[in-house]
Amino acid sequence: MTKMTTQLKTMLRHGALPAVAIGVLTLAGCSSDCGASSSRAGDSSGSSPTISIRDEGDGQVLATSDGRTLYVSDQENGAVLCASQACEAIWAPLLLTTGQEPTAPAGLTGDLGTLERADGSSQVSLDGKPLYTFSFDHGAGQANGDGQVDSFDGVDFTWHAATPSVDAPGSPSSSETSGSSGGNGYSY
Repeated sequence: MTKMTTQLKTMLRHGALPAVAIGVLTLAGCSSDCGASSSRAGDSSGSSPTISIRDEGDGQVLATSDGRTLYVSDQENGAVLCASQACEAIWAPLLLTTGQEPTAPAGLTGDLGTLERADGSSQVSLDGKPLYTFSFDHGAGQANGDGQVDSFDGVDFTWHAATPSVDAPGSPSSSETSGSSGGNGYSY
């Protein structure tokens, strides 16, 4: 872990960092391949499902094959709007390896598919909504991005933990962890 990442975590834990500064520091820690932090679905053999379903205290959420919570934004439907390095540094798209098809376990009632990103990569989607992981979820089972509000490239995003049917509200118990950013930055 880099010294900057350690310092950022310490400041976040103690509430010593304004929301806009978090975004600036996050981006400052990125190199030119910051967008390359995107999540890759499954393994190259295709033996594990692209996504899984995880039971939460008050419902179910979608997760990567290794248990990281997946998210959708209210603003994206049939198109990818989170496409800048700044957005991808916080919300990593769930991408497929070339030639791979998305797969899911039984119980998924939505339509699993893909959307083409501007760089030509294939992002996994559910009912036309692109799926992402959240950089502030540091392991399996966390859902810190549920209810987050932020802005990137003039688009105000509201994020929710994805559920087996996108129409169902995704509200794991951590949904009250965020405040509004006022549309001008980050609220993490």
